[in-house]
Amino acid sequence: MKKGKKKEHILKYVIILIAMVGLIGIGIVPLSKNLKFGLDLKGGFEVLYQVEGIDSKKVDSSMVESTYKTIIKRIDVLGVSEPVVTIEGEDKIRVQLAGVTDPEEARKTLGQVASLSFRDTEDHLLMTSDVLSSNGAKIGSDQTGKPAVALTVKDKDKFYEVTKEVSQKSDNRIVIWLDYEEGKDSFKNSETTCGTTTSKCLSAAYVNEGFASDVIIQGNFTQDQVKQLVELINSGSLSTKLTEISSKTVDASFGSNSLEKTFIAGIIGLVLVMLLMILLYRFSGFITAIGLAIYTFVTFLIFWLVGGVLTLPGIAAMLLGIGMAVDANIINFSRIKDELKSGKTLANAYRIGSKDSFLTIIDANLTTLIVGIILFIFGESSIKGFATMLMISIFVTFVVMVAFVRWILGKFVKSGMFDEKAKLFVGFNERKKENPFAKYSFSKNKTKLMALGDILIIVSIVSIIFQGLNLGIDFKGGSSITIKTEKEVKIEQLEKDIKELGYQLNSVDDINDTTKTVIVTDSLGQNQVLKTEKYFQEKYDASTDIGVVSNIVKKELVKNAIFALILAGIGIVIYVSFRFSFNYAIAGIIALLHDTLIVVGLFSLCHLEVSTIFIAAILSIIGYSINDTIVLFDRVRENIKKQKLKNKEQLQEVVDRSIRKTIYRNILTTLTTIFPVAALILFGSHEILNFNIALLIGLLVGAYSSLFITIFIFEKLEEKNIGKPKKKKWYEDTKEVEERKIKGINS
Repeated sequence: MKKGKKKEHILKYVIILIAMVGLIGIGIVPLSKNLKFGLDLKGGFEVLYQVEGIDSKKVDSSMVESTYKTIIKRIDVLGVSEPVVTIEGEDKIRVQLAGVTDPEEARKTLGQVASLSFRDTEDHLLMTSDVLSSNGAKIGSDQTGKPAVALTVKDKDKFYEVTKEVSQKSDNRIVIWLDYEEGKDSFKNSETTCGTTTSKCLSAAYVNEGFASDVIIQGNFTQDQVKQLVELINSGSLSTKLTEISSKTVDASFGSNSLEKTFIAGIIGLVLVMLLMILLYRFSGFITAIGLAIYTFVTFLIFWLVGGVLTLPGIAAMLLGIGMAVDANIINFSRIKDELKSGKTLANAYRIGSKDSFLTIIDANLTTLIVGIILFIFGESSIKGFATMLMISIFVTFVVMVAFVRWILGKFVKSGMFDEKAKLFVGFNERKKENPFAKYSFSKNKTKLMALGDILIIVSIVSIIFQGLNLGIDFKGGSSITIKTEKEVKIEQLEKDIKELGYQLNSVDDINDTTKTVIVTDSLGQNQVLKTEKYFQEKYDASTDIGVVSNIVKKELVKNAIFALILAGIGIVIYVSFRFSFNYAIAGIIALLHDTLIVVGLFSLCHLEVSTIFIAAILSIIGYSINDTIVLFDRVRENIKKQKLKNKEQLQEVVDRSIRKTIYRNILTTLTTIFPVAALILFGSHEILNFNIALLIGLLVGAYSSLFITIFIFEKLEEKNIGKPKKKKWYEDTKEVEERKIKGINS
């Protein structure tokens, strides 16, 4: 390429990068303002209801759906701009109201039994839902075939009496109300909005005669409007009640404080990763840093587009995703350096290295995706947010950090401007000393290298058996009371306060000078929550956040946690067996059990709280650890293909060579993930401190087990296959390539 054209070629891609960074700068502020924040970042109220039948009536899906619609209608009355209402399981509904300042008003409005009433236009009560059959509203049609609401009447005498009377009035309309409030609601004020989604006035139907049979409500309805009206009428005539089985309130000051701290921690972690990449990989590291900025923006953009609610665990998933995104480039750059060491030109090294690393990156990320999917299916509330962010991060990693970054770097390589500057391009130093582990046999020293893991396992088991786990209220039920006050409150005084309130104390956590958290074994009811808030407000002028978990929720969480862990293990075994072999899968799953047991054991030893978010941390560790392991497995498989194994010594050589090639990469990728996690521990919110501690321990243990546990277990298992013909997988080419005879060349 000529010099002038080369400059023009490069300038085009420099402009593309500048434009993309500029777009991020312009778009990041409005995007951050439009994101939906969860309770832990904004404050508010969350409650989980169990839908139960009155008089022991069995609840079916249509009743739950109708109750869900009623709750949505009631939230509109509260004026909450971005509510999150979800049906969980067969008979539970979770309501999250970020920004609510009066939780008790919200609780009262949401928890009341749906009340359907028939009134005249002067608001006089004519009938209640008692005249209708349960689920008595159906989608029907009028005489012209237009959509209408068909009502099944139970008390035909009462219905005839009322409709006959109304038909003789000058204003012969019957107004149907949901949750009508005396002195507050009136048809006069609601006439123009009656029938809209924002009004409790559902319909105002004309009555021309008395009816002693089933009837229809007709009008200029669309099919969707009729469907909604049917659901609302049925919700008001259902034999159901809402039982509060868990709740949580977060003061707005807690939320804004958590958001600010987590934001600062995230920026620090991201900048540290960017600086490390530039230091190690020079120009390629700089492009990676730009890719990270794009990756962060696109991830938040997609999260916003799918209607995700951003929580503290979600931000943690984002930062964990940054480590994994960078990992994709580290794998690629490591491969490019290997090719440069073998004497290839930069263009060839880039082409071959990028090709060889691609499947490794796919395998490493898909195993983490399996974990994300399982978390999403079995997780609740904030765990689903964590899983959603994790899955989006994996998708964006492929689009931005793999496809886009490679495309940009490929254009610069193609320009030829780095042909004699491999060090500037990717940090390659041809004068670098020989690998310090070149003569060290990891395999022959496996007993020493595995000793640390053995010691930690023993310590973990002993601690779990004799000290047990410090289970949070998620797993043992009870209530968490967080008190924030400017007055000095000693722990001893709080213990007396809890005794005075009549609760059984479990523990007191001294967070800082102004904030304390008390755990009690009692699952506080609505009246007790009010009593507790009033007590601490009057005594210490304190704002109080109270979380309640009932035994019903506890059992569900324990069951889901166990299922999630088992399914994650099965999913990883199946995938690794499919892509590699069963020996690789067994070695990988044993190492994951090793990692999990050590993290749980150290939490037991340090008496750190184990909650549902801890399970998310464990599953994240599993996903990340198998990510590291697969990179090593890929090298082992590649080296075994190059060298047909005839004895154990050759297998040991393959293991040693594979560890030497990946040890620095494993250390680097662990560092790039540790930086954001460490920033969250040092500067982030206290609410996810234990989650981040679990991640930090898991990252260190996972890096260790990937290099010095998994591989040696695989080596032991693989010894039995030495000398046996390798069976090719169904997707691999099984036909030997035959040499083609060409006259005059090889014939």
